[in-house]
Formats: sequence, structure tokens, C-alpha cells
Amino acid sequence: MLAMELTEAQLRYFKASDVQKYALNVLIGNGVPEAEADIVAKCLVAADLRGIDTHGVNRIPSYMERIRQSVLDPKAKPALNQITPVVAQVDGQNGFGFLAAALGMDSAIEMAKTFGVGMVCVKHSNHFEGDRCLSLVFTNSSPALPVWGGRSKLIGVSPLACGAPAGSTKPFILDMAPSIAARGKIYKAKRRGEKIPVDWALDGEGRPTDDPAKALEGVMLPMGGPKGSALAIMMDVFSGVLSGSAFAGHVTNPYDPSKSADVGHFLLAIKPDLFMPMDDFKERMDYLYRRVVESDKIAGVDRIYFPGEMEQITQEKREMEGIPYTVTEVENLNHEAELVGQSLWFHPSPRAAVFSFKV
Repeated sequence: MLAMELTEAQLRYFKASDVQKYALNVLIGNGVPEAEADIVAKCLVAADLRGIDTHGVNRIPSYMERIRQSVLDPKAKPALNQITPVVAQVDGQNGFGFLAAALGMDSAIEMAKTFGVGMVCVKHSNHFEGDRCLSLVFTNSSPALPVWGGRSKLIGVSPLACGAPAGSTKPFILDMAPSIAARGKIYKAKRRGEKIPVDWALDGEGRPTDDPAKALEGVMLPMGGPKGSALAIMMDVFSGVLSGSAFAGHVTNPYDPSKSADVGHFLLAIKPDLFMPMDDFKERMDYLYRRVVESDKIAGVDRIYFPGEMEQITQEKREMEGIPYTVTEVENLNHEAELVGQSLWFHPSPRAAVFSFKV
């Protein structure tokens, strides 16, 4: 079945606060210091709230397995090296990518406040997900895409993100991969026993497939043909080559616990009022928003959304109704809690049948 066919009977809904407490306890139970565990837990829950289920709390089992196999250091703290007044480098020390990226972006923002721009490269990091500034964020990732004209995995499905604040309307938030679909969606489909659209990936024999397991044995397909392939290479240039981290197909898959990932990130922050007062910038962003969402619609389209708006609507809904997980996902998450001896139970929101969530 496709994801849209999941029924209410297959889902369990949980309060974001309960999910965050679960993630915090499991992280601490695996040796992550509480302050750092709090940052990681909040980032994972934020992804789930926005409907990015592929990058939320369901990543806990793979992250914890990497800790158990000693390829991710739960106690690592990223280190900042100031290169110039507007350029810095963060060494993730093989810890959580969330921590390295948070330190890097905080540093970039502080530089931008003083000098107008701030740029940070991050090396020796791990997988991570992505207000006061315009921001541009690149990361590289493990091989999943062929280069255009090739057939083997070489370039990662390396996402880019961009954000800009607005006034009374929705901010601009772009978060996209250069593939037709994010690889996390294929892992999610496999986890949930779903099929995938046949144009997402090729199997190990180079044939289109709707089987997520076979897709993971093959390659993802780039969006827009050579354009998606070129974007993926660009992300590798800025995130891998420039940062000093792994690149050119040498980043380790986050689901592979055999060795460290050595992911690289590139972060850029720009002060919005460099060329005009902040109120004028926000007014112009509001005008852009209205022009986009009020555009003439093609047949069959009821509403046009600004980039990031659908995720913000999902977050508002899930904050009220809870975050949905399948029974299998809950069982996998509860297993991680059992491994660290957690025994306190939480229950889902009233929308779903009572189902326990061990934290």
C-alpha cells in the first residue's frame, strides 16, 4: 500500500511532549549527556511535528545502534575554530550532527549580526535534519544517486535548505533533496510495509521498482535528470570538499553501523536588513507570499502553498491531535526503551485507541 492508504486503525497518536520525553530518556540511557540529549530530542520531535516523519524519532533505533557499535560518540561535543571574523569551522568530533549544526548556525548568526554575513563549514559530523537571519544550509550524505549518465551509487541524496523571515505572513522555508523523493521516504515505506511510486528508484538490476527493499539495493533517481545530479554534486563540493569531511561517495550510510559517517555541512547566515530596514524587508516578503499563494490556479488545484507552509500547517494540527506512528514503529521504539531499562508508560492522545509507549 502507499502511505496515503494508512488507516486510523494502523496509527497511534502521541503528544509531542511525551515523544520528546521518550527520546530524551533513550538518548540519556545510551550515554548522551542530558543537555545534548535535549537538543537532539527537540530536533527529532520538531521533524515529526512538521510531518517529516522520515527524519524524526523513528531515527532513534539507527542512531542508537551506531552508538552501540562505537561509530558515533554519544559524549562528543563539537569544537569551533574561528578562521576569520566572518568564517568559522566546526569539528563535529563524530558526535550527533544536530549538535555540530546547532553550534555552527549559532556561530554564523552571531557573525551575521555584527558583520552582515557568517559562514561555517562542519566536518566529522553525522546525519541531522535542518529565524533571525536568512539562512542557507547544505549537507552531503552517503551514496544513493548515480551521476547523470552513470549507473552506480556515487553521490548522496544531499539536501539543501533555505529560510527567510517574513512579517505578517508565513516565512519562506525550503528543504529539499536533489532526488525525486528523499531516501528516508523509502526507508519509511519499508518500515511500514508500503510500496513506493515506480519513478522514485531503480532496483539492483537497473529496473523501475515499487518495492522499497529492492530500491535500497539499487539507486535513487535524481529530479530533473542532469539538473538533480548537478545539484547533488554541488552539495558535495560545499559540504564535503570544502569542509574537509568525506566526499565523492565516501560518506557512510546512517543505517550502516560499521564505521563513522564523516558527514560535512555548509552553513551561511545573512542579516536581512543589510540593504534596507527590516520592516521593509518583511513587507517585501509578505508581498512575495501573497503574489505566490494568490496566483491563478490550474484545473484541479484548490490552494497554492508557499514553500514550508504545508509543514507549518501539519505542525499546528499535530500539536493539537498528536504525532502519528504505526504499531510497528511504536514497537521498535519501545524496544529501544527496553534496552536501557526504561519502564514508565505513556499513552496516545484520545483520537486513537489506547496504546502504550514505553519511555
